[in-house]
Formats: sequence, structure tokens, C-alpha cells
Amino acid sequence: MLTKTAVGDDQLAALLDPVGQVERSAPLAGGMFAATFRADLTDGRRVVVKVTPADTSRLLRYEHGILGTEEAVYRRAGDRPDLLMPRVLHADRTRTHVDGDALVVTFLDGEVWNGLGLDEATDAAARRDLGAYMARLHTVTGDAFGYPAPESGLAARTWPEAFARMVAALRQDADRWDVHLPLDRLHDVAAHHHTALAEVRVPHLVHADLWPGNVLLDPVARTVAGVVDAERALWGDPLYELVGADQLGIGPVDPDLAAGYREAGGTLPVSAAVGGPERPGASTLASPDVRLLLYRAYFAAVLAVEVVPRAYEGDWVAGYRDTARANLHVMLDQLER
Repeated sequence: MLTKTAVGDDQLAALLDPVGQVERSAPLAGGMFAATFRADLTDGRRVVVKVTPADTSRLLRYEHGILGTEEAVYRRAGDRPDLLMPRVLHADRTRTHVDGDALVVTFLDGEVWNGLGLDEATDAAARRDLGAYMARLHTVTGDAFGYPAPESGLAARTWPEAFARMVAALRQDADRWDVHLPLDRLHDVAAHHHTALAEVRVPHLVHADLWPGNVLLDPVARTVAGVVDAERALWGDPLYELVGADQLGIGPVDPDLAAGYREAGGTLPVSAAVGGPERPGASTLASPDVRLLLYRAYFAAVLAVEVVPRAYEGDWVAGYRDTARANLHVMLDQLER
């Protein structure tokens, strides 16, 4: 099992010494990967500390260097307050104080969306605002495609090349953990639809994990107030964002989210047909719809593979794993027609 790093009070105080003196601290719930703490400083500030495990033997390939990815994304967003991300206060990879890499960021006010139980109208309005947020985020562009951490080796000059590397790395991960999935088919359909992938010529910043557990809402207005956990971020096609926001979904793109995206000036060239009940084959779909199917297939495979090295436990695991596997087969069937 991927074990979170144990951090004692003295270790946390030493780690935070360059930032300030700790008055009190407490672990934060949630997250399957890093150990996360909230710390109140004597000067009145509240910060968040994230520590990743030093042992990388149970990580998937794309996860190597992801704390550095998160830091880089937050620093890139530092001059864009409209991107609603934490500011980096300190980063420590020396492992002098804790057994792992550490990142210290500002604490964001707001309430975690997935724990609020909003009524239908309020939730729809929040999804619309999330769409507008995505459109703002995707105005940030980079110089290369794929995962930015050098440790992953999954960056490339073009999007088709980066996506091919991502698929190849996942095939290796699946082999390593003895997870039997039709990833040869995923490789083949990605190669077959190279032209559709090649239409993405500018690397856009994609958070890739904007599900409600990583989105904070304003307690009163219920608009997006903050976004956290940019570990999975990559440079690529903005359409990939739709998958990270609806990770087990294979239906039409949420109309409220799509409306918010377009109203904020973003281009979202997907059709309702891509997730409609007829499930037309890729040969009848426009290139953006084909790309969305590819990303859904890849993401489903990631979710199915990670269950093993992370050794998830609980009654929910079987349904989660089986849904991800089923989604992968549905997407592949469409992509091959």
C-alpha cells in the first residue's frame, strides 16, 4: 500500500521555520497520496503543508515528480488571482526535516463542493461557474506538451507524441502491477486517430482533476472560490479538462458547465452526440469528439490501474474499478468503429 509520510509536530515546526512559527496544526482529511496538514502561525496566517512519500516504488509513471508539478502550476498562477489557486510560500526537497518532498502554500477560504449537498439549481449554477473558470485557466499556455515533471519523461514537442508517451507509460504500469486491460487497443486507436490529436497545436494548462473534491465554493454565493490539488496537471488539449471534472462519466458534456465555458469566451467544440445514447463510432464524429473519447479511455485506464499500487480499501473499490474498466471498453468500442 502507498503509505503517507508520518510527520510529527517537531518536524512540521522545523519544516515551517522559514515561513513562520507554528501555533497549532492538524492533519487534513482526504487525498490518497500525500500527507496534508493545516497550520496556524503565530502571526495569524494559516497555511497548508503537503508532504509526498519518499518511496516512489508504488507510483504510476505520470506521478513521478507531481509535487513539483503542483508547485510549478501554483507559481505560474501566482500573477493571475482569477485562477484562484494557492500561493507557494516554501518548497523543500532536501528531506532534512521530513521523509519526503514538501510544499507549503496559502490556505484558501471556502467550502469543499462535494460535501455540501447543494440543491439542483445551486449545483447547476456552480457547474456553470466552474466552466467559466476552466475557460480562464486555459488561456495559460506553455512551450511543450504532456506532463511537465522531468522525472516522468512524459513531455514532448507535439500533443500526439505526448499522448502516445502517456499511453505507453500506462501500459508499462499495467504490466508491472499485473493489471490486465486492453491497452494494446488503446495504443492502436491513439495511433489511428493521430490526425485528430495533431489538431491541438498549442499546449494549454489543464488542471485535469477539477472534480468537486478539489473545488472550493464561496459559502454564500456558491461560486468557485478556490481550486487545489494541481498534481495531475499537464500541458495539452483543453478538452482533457472535461474528463478530469467527470472522471467516471461517459455521457454528454454537462450543459451547464459547457454554457459557462462558452459564455466566458472559451471554445468547446464537442457535440452532444459524443456521449449520447446512440454512441456513434469515431468514423462518424468530428475530431474534437474523437479526442474526448480518447481522453476518456486513457483516464478510465489510469483509474483502473491505480487501484492496485494504491491498494484501495473499502466497499466502494469494486464498483469504482469495474466502472472504470467498463468505461474503457465502451470508449474503445466507439473509437474502433
